[in-house]
Amino acid sequence: MQPITAALLGIEHPHSLAHLRTLQALPEVGEILLWDESEQALAAVVGKQGAKVSATFTDLDRLLARPDLFFVIGALRNDLGPEIFIRVLDAGKHLMAEKPIGRTATDTARVIAVAERTGTHLGVCYQNRTLPAVQLMRQIIGDGLIGPLISVEMRMITTRVAARNPGHWLFNNAQSGGGILSWLGCHYIDMIRYVTGDEVVAVSAEVATRSGEAIDVEDVAILSLRFRSGAVGSLHAGYMLALSGSGYHNKAGYDTYGGFSGQLGRITWSSPSSPSKITAESIHPAWASAPQRVFDMPPAESPAYGGVSGEHFMRGFIRAAQGQGEAWTSGRDAMQVARIVDAAYESSRTGRRIEIATP
Repeated sequence: MQPITAALLGIEHPHSLAHLRTLQALPEVGEILLWDESEQALAAVVGKQGAKVSATFTDLDRLLARPDLFFVIGALRNDLGPEIFIRVLDAGKHLMAEKPIGRTATDTARVIAVAERTGTHLGVCYQNRTLPAVQLMRQIIGDGLIGPLISVEMRMITTRVAARNPGHWLFNNAQSGGGILSWLGCHYIDMIRYVTGDEVVAVSAEVATRSGEAIDVEDVAILSLRFRSGAVGSLHAGYMLALSGSGYHNKAGYDTYGGFSGQLGRITWSSPSSPSKITAESIHPAWASAPQRVFDMPPAESPAYGGVSGEHFMRGFIRAAQGQGEAWTSGRDAMQVARIVDAAYESSRTGRRIEIATP
């Protein structure tokens, strides 16, 4: 199959250059087009990461008019993304959108509606799904090895706000729509849904701003979750690590933990960066010879965003858009996460448990 042409929209998003490295690493991509409103920023990026870049644009309509353009990665400020994403989809181009797609679930729904109307593929960057450890946890639960789900515990603590530029749009509610939940907690909400195969139907939450910085979004959040199966869960997320450096791609800057407990056993993982080591125990007959097992699966390295797993994630989207299987994520996944995040904010504001619509 001939290499395709892809575009990256927005080059000053915290993840933009990582996405550009992914496009450069994929043999399926022959040419890369870049769009941004700043000619100076475009020139700087081409000077540093010019491989495969064949053209740059400040006029979005000119880029979208390219008949050879197959798909777009959109990495834009949360309040600006939906309108541009709609233009991309209306132009008949497939779109992989940075999460959370928009500031709210309502924004996300507007983008999904256009994708469905135009028949274009819409994905969302919840690429942790392709990590081998995440795949294994999903398989263990899906095979019934820990039995019916009882509870889920999830923690994601990362570097403090002061190490992340408090003046960035991520900490401005009008532009971002939220703080730690909207920007990073969303990955772990999606992971909970994906690993368990269960849906969150109600949320009780408390969110707060405790960093001491002049920001107007939450920097710590605690969620209590109820699942459709009847299981319960929790998520604790926050910008709180004071001794772990700075930067958005700082592998030492995360303290993560997950626990999935069922009637027949339990799975746990923890890692300073991404989930790689899993401990599992089960009284299921299939594990009678070794009821306690440990798996260590550090992700394979690659320049791509998320390493080799990140390449796998984007390749799955490309193939789905070519009519070869299903993508790892869809706009509907973005919608469910957005509903949970919105419900957490409403719960904290009102002091009530909020019910969530599910597919």
